[in-house]
Amino acid sequence: MLLLVMIDGLRPDAITPERCPTLAGLMARGAYTLQARSIMPSFTLPCHMSIFHSVPPSRHGVTTNTWSPMARPLPGLVEAAHAAGRRCSFYYNWEPLRNLSQPDHLLHAYFRDNDETPDGDHVIAGEAMRSLPLDRPDFAFVYLSTTDIAGHRFGWMSPRYLEQASLVDGALGALLAALPAETQVLVQADHGGHDRNHGTDSPEDMTIPWIVAGPGVRAGCQLQTPVSLLDTAPTLARLLGVAPDAQWEGKVIEEALE
Repeated sequence: MLLLVMIDGLRPDAITPERCPTLAGLMARGAYTLQARSIMPSFTLPCHMSIFHSVPPSRHGVTTNTWSPMARPLPGLVEAAHAAGRRCSFYYNWEPLRNLSQPDHLLHAYFRDNDETPDGDHVIAGEAMRSLPLDRPDFAFVYLSTTDIAGHRFGWMSPRYLEQASLVDGALGALLAALPAETQVLVQADHGGHDRNHGTDSPEDMTIPWIVAGPGVRAGCQLQTPVSLLDTAPTLARLLGVAPDAQWEGKVIEEALE
């Protein structure tokens, strides 16, 4: 099983072994960079459209957190996986993410409107823990939102933000502990943040963590290759054994792979 976990709004400098032991452990047994780049505008929905379709907002056309159909549609990661016979599942707590894939392409989708509650991500992770071992999809996307909400409420890198990052790390740890040891996982953020906002091209908004671990991934590898959001879909496609779409603009992060 291949798992993509999104921790919305997580800044790399929030990750320490004491605060985020799960993420620190993934870095130790996988390949990672704390200098990956988001896209402009660094808002959640444009970032996710770029993550799943490996093109910038100038190509997919989503430039705000309001979704609009692509004028020139192209297949995303889910469509490429589905075409290759792979089964995909989604777990998320921000409703606009329902448009990241085309209809009739998911095995299982779970949505709960709980991103405003501090334990909302534990509910999402709990449902994934319950159903993933039963459904056994080839690829699953788990979206955890509450770190971003804490940033907007209390400020990025504030004590309450850092406390929420630690809580989300705990939810991630529980999820990974419930899955088979051979699970491959890529954990990243979509954007960072500054003060109580994001969306600019400042380093605080644009710099994100990107961590991949599991079979076929180099262990303890601090990546020297520049990594962008656009590289996520091609790298996941490689791990899934499916062909990337010819229109994707990102690259496989070969340095991360054995």
